[in-house]
Amino acid sequence: MTDYAPLHDIALRAFASDNYSGVHPEVMTALSAANLGHQVAYGEDAYTERLHQVIAERFGPRARPFPVFNGTGANVVGLQSLLPRWGAVICPTTAHINVDENAAPERVGGMKLLTVETPDGKLTPELIDKEAWGWGDQHRAQPLAVSITQSTELGTLYTVEEIRAIAEHAHARGMKLHMDGARLSNAAVALGVSLQEMTTDAGVDILSLGGTKNGMMFGECIVVLNPEASTGLDYLRKLNMQLASKMRFVSAQLICLYEGDLWHRSASHANAMARRLADAVGRIDGVRITQPTQSNAVFAALPAGVADRLRSVFRFYDWDQATGEVRWMCTFDTSEEDVDAFAEAIAREVAAAGLPVGGGH
Repeated sequence: MTDYAPLHDIALRAFASDNYSGVHPEVMTALSAANLGHQVAYGEDAYTERLHQVIAERFGPRARPFPVFNGTGANVVGLQSLLPRWGAVICPTTAHINVDENAAPERVGGMKLLTVETPDGKLTPELIDKEAWGWGDQHRAQPLAVSITQSTELGTLYTVEEIRAIAEHAHARGMKLHMDGARLSNAAVALGVSLQEMTTDAGVDILSLGGTKNGMMFGECIVVLNPEASTGLDYLRKLNMQLASKMRFVSAQLICLYEGDLWHRSASHANAMARRLADAVGRIDGVRITQPTQSNAVFAALPAGVADRLRSVFRFYDWDQATGEVRWMCTFDTSEEDVDAFAEAIAREVAAAGLPVGGGH
């Protein structure tokens, strides 16, 4: 039997993405349990059957799960099930489906994205109406769905009331509502509401339910909340290469995350670490927090050259190179020591750039 040792530096800590973290130990245990013996393939297994019960308990009795491999697959396949071939989706310009999925919704999904500029990553009924027009015009892709992200790509949150207002506005105009919930758990924890209150009860028709960013090894889940709004998912999932043969390993992770309170515990910790980081760097002159820290993301503007020097120790991404804006993400295994060490490194680099440290801004 081969001895396996890590190929990477296990002391490395990063604030680039909640995808950088490993697998939550409880999820790893669940995977090990699912690995025993044989189970029927393609979703006819005991774990996927149990997942149906878990999702119904979390999102309402009509909710139906469709486990998939990844978030892009969840978004593309879920949106496809809402639309005819001539359908279009209204979304913010900053939406993940527009910016970070390599045009998969349009090229693979065959739908047109109608994007709207927003100040904070959030749509409103008024902003939706900038693209919600042209029904019956054969020259225009028909706006038949709206997509929102919770929490948004800028780390901001829709309140339950805001989601409900968008749902009512969209439905009144014959459109359906999709939610990209890659970080849904972080939003629910921050708002102090249940997953069902923020989705099914607020009028969302279909959801991309996140898992990987909150402690899973791989996999996400399309959750149909309104069965009348979605058609063909049994076929679309296979057509789009998102049907896992050994589906039990995706389902077992989702059960582990959502059956109990692991989703809540992990997201609560990630959010708390983001607040700790924002509080610490907010006291450094020369650093400006650019977005409200409402979930597990911190957005800040740094002096020129500081970000590149910091990245030699802590990995993170630029958000807008032109303005010096960066994004820092915290996750379930980010520690207080990680945050404090990072904040101290930021203070040192800002000071080295010739700016005073401390005293606010």
